[in-house]
Amino acid sequence: MGSSNDYSRLVGLIQEICANSMDAASLSDVVVGEVTSESPLSIRLEQGLELPEESILLTKNTCLWSVDMTVAHKTDPAAGGSGYAEYASHTHGYTGTKTYLVHNELKSGDKVYLLRISGGQQYIALDRCYNPDRGCSD
Repeated sequence: MGSSNDYSRLVGLIQEICANSMDAASLSDVVVGEVTSESPLSIRLEQGLELPEESILLTKNTCLWSVDMTVAHKTDPAAGGSGYAEYASHTHGYTGTKTYLVHNELKSGDKVYLLRISGGQQYIALDRCYNPDRGCSD
């Protein structure tokens, strides 16, 4: 008789775990917002909720960041001056590791894909929506 009661409790526990998992899954989704302010950053969701900067986590697709790259090429040929040999067409080598600044920061008016983190208190700004006039092209 005791095993029937244990079985019922186990089934109840499994049902509770499933229900909690389903509730948690529904708290995370992708939404679209529009940048309303750059400094401080603010994004308005389609539902009208305004997200303050402290609620937004940025990715490399949505912020200013730097990257070190190895380069090995020559400049385009260039000439100039008054005809002296030292002003003849020439190139310069450009090699080594260089640091480049990537300007992916969000601008006012950008439409942004946001992932709502479980609990709904923070959002990850994944990327901007396609906009051929602002950094997105084929």
